[in-house]
Amino acid sequence: MTSTPGTAPGTPPGGQSRLRRRAGTAAVAALLLAGIPVGAAVSADAGTPKTATGPQGQKLTVSATTGLDPAQQKVRVQGEGYGLITGIYVALCKDNGDNRVPSPCLGGADMSGGSKTSQWIVPPGDPYEGDLAQAFGPGGTFDVEIEIAQKGDGLDCAEVACSVVTRADHRAAGDRTQDVRIPVAFAGQDPGDGGGEGVDVPAGTVSYKSAAEFTTAGKPLDLLLHPDSKKLYVGADNLPDTADVDERGLHVLNPENGASESWISQAPGSTGALRASAAARIAGPLPGDGVVYNYPLRGVGSAKSGDEAATGVWLAGSTITDIAPGTTPGTVLVAQGATLSEIERATGTATRTLTLPGGTQFAADPERGALWYTDFTAGKLHRVDLASFTVSGSFDLPGGSGGMAGFTETDPATGAVWVGVGRSVLVFDTAGTLVKTLVGKDLARDAAFDTASGRAYVVWQDGGDLSDPANDNNGTLTVYGTEDFAVAAQDLSLPGNHSQAGAASLAVEPGGATVFVTSPAEGKITKLVRQVSPLVTRAPADLTAKDGEEVAIRAEAEGTPEPTVRWQVSTDGAQTWKDVEGATESALTFTARTAQDGYRYRAEFRNDVGTTRTAAVTLTVTAATGGDTGGDVGGNGDASNSSGSTGGDGSTGGDGGTQSSGGSTTGGSDSTGGSGSTGTSGGSTGTSDGSGATVGGGVAGGTGTAATSGGGSLAATGATVMSVTLAAAGLVGAGVLVHRRARRRTEGAL
Repeated sequence: MTSTPGTAPGTPPGGQSRLRRRAGTAAVAALLLAGIPVGAAVSADAGTPKTATGPQGQKLTVSATTGLDPAQQKVRVQGEGYGLITGIYVALCKDNGDNRVPSPCLGGADMSGGSKTSQWIVPPGDPYEGDLAQAFGPGGTFDVEIEIAQKGDGLDCAEVACSVVTRADHRAAGDRTQDVRIPVAFAGQDPGDGGGEGVDVPAGTVSYKSAAEFTTAGKPLDLLLHPDSKKLYVGADNLPDTADVDERGLHVLNPENGASESWISQAPGSTGALRASAAARIAGPLPGDGVVYNYPLRGVGSAKSGDEAATGVWLAGSTITDIAPGTTPGTVLVAQGATLSEIERATGTATRTLTLPGGTQFAADPERGALWYTDFTAGKLHRVDLASFTVSGSFDLPGGSGGMAGFTETDPATGAVWVGVGRSVLVFDTAGTLVKTLVGKDLARDAAFDTASGRAYVVWQDGGDLSDPANDNNGTLTVYGTEDFAVAAQDLSLPGNHSQAGAASLAVEPGGATVFVTSPAEGKITKLVRQVSPLVTRAPADLTAKDGEEVAIRAEAEGTPEPTVRWQVSTDGAQTWKDVEGATESALTFTARTAQDGYRYRAEFRNDVGTTRTAAVTLTVTAATGGDTGGDVGGNGDASNSSGSTGGDGSTGGDGGTQSSGGSTTGGSDSTGGSGSTGTSGGSTGTSDGSGATVGGGVAGGTGTAATSGGGSLAATGATVMSVTLAAAGLVGAGVLVHRRARRRTEGAL
């Protein structure tokens, strides 16, 4: 959005201009000793205190804020200017943003006086003063130490934004006037990690939602999303509720809308004659299109979309209990109870056979030449070497003995084998060592892997027996990282998905954008789509401009669905916010006026998943008084680069461009003023004759006064904040920072 001069975002009607005169270097040094503007940081250095100012003028200082020891770090916390009416807690808490209670906190709220992770400060004479709490000193001051850690008591600062805070104690829990927050980061983190302040859910939160339900494939038993044709193959049995139609067979669906593209209901029986047959389990895809599958009781068939009937063979022996692709294109691996065979699909002839101690289910890992055979009854997991077709190891299956049989699947990327037993998933590495046990509230029924994202998808199915207090008829989808086994998306409830009518199965689209989950009891397949709450990828930064200059503040975010943006402005130090009318683009562009000096701006990104805000940034506007300021920065207009233009005596400077919160200006040409001094490049100190400029280090002079960038709001995360210490260093060591004018000055225009 571009506004006209005099109607810049946030400018109140008839508002009085608040001029911020530039001070000399001595004044800036005094500023550093005396205090700082609201929300500004003293330093971004871990060894230097960082300070923030609260809504009632309170000043909070923390001795160290970055590179903290994740195990434990002792920090000194000092405050002044706090009221003597309300007690406060001092603690490390999850930073939930402006006007939202910081919670949870490390150690919880200390009401015992014995905590090292938090401190309780109360007004003098308070009933709790003494062993439980200490009293404020003169002027509402305090000076305490707390011990903080990256993780504990339900708080994990590696996952969420954390701050050392003050907040009203339990007697005034709803009072937000005592909230002062200073972001902290532990070793390996940077302040602001997390991509902005998630308002309702953390920024970048991954979740899944139901996008459609397919009821065109009878009672779904197994799924395969074909890697080449992209068609959804469904092995199905008949659904008793539809007595007029026998839906057994192999169904081929359009994965976009669930429309039926083909239905192969016939397969050869024991005599070779075609008959209606369910598709019990899909072994794997055929090249181009089609699948190999098992149909009851001992059939091995193959079919593709458009076929009138499946081709197949009928095996000798007992019922097939599992099936998978063989070691050569024309074979399949088949379990018939504890007997494992590799058979030729064309003839049904077994080329190799192995009898194991027990078991019914397996998972093949052809990449590593291994097969994992599960014996739930005996609580054993056997590893079979596919080259020699012999057992190469046997391992205990904790909780497997007599446990509810779930699934056995291998992760193609790592070779780890995931075994669902009862309400747990056991993960073994390629050596057969148990590396992780994942526990759910329901029965573990199936798992699928997405190698592109390194995610494992597990469907947990309710037991369905409502006489058991543990059952509620609702299943769950959980997504895990395959390296750290951490939950990688919000759990999704699957209402009505229970195991009374068969086990659920799932299929995952490569990349994980879409997941399909079956519910045999309901005769449906649920299509789930991934969604991600907005995550800030480009945060705005504090900005300094001259009165009348065009400025641009930019922010960007990513998310699914693509988030929309709106800009907001605060005229009262980030206490209240209002939308900037019409500001719905990534860049907020307007003409800066002195009335806006100290205004704060932020971008708010929204999609169906949540809302994320950037940290508030401050606009500093300096007045154009006493004639023109000469000595514009030379070079290409980059505010961080001084190439040695000449200082001025009030003459017209060079052409200008737009001042951007990204830290540089666009456009602009070198200019030479009248008398004055010449700066030097590389940040060295220039000299000035009083009417000229100190130019070195990318800074311009003029009247001998200096502008500093206001600090960004420390009450939020996700934006670059220029510290006063760094600004002072620039002033003392290199002169005063200048930017190009937006356009040539005309006498009397401002």
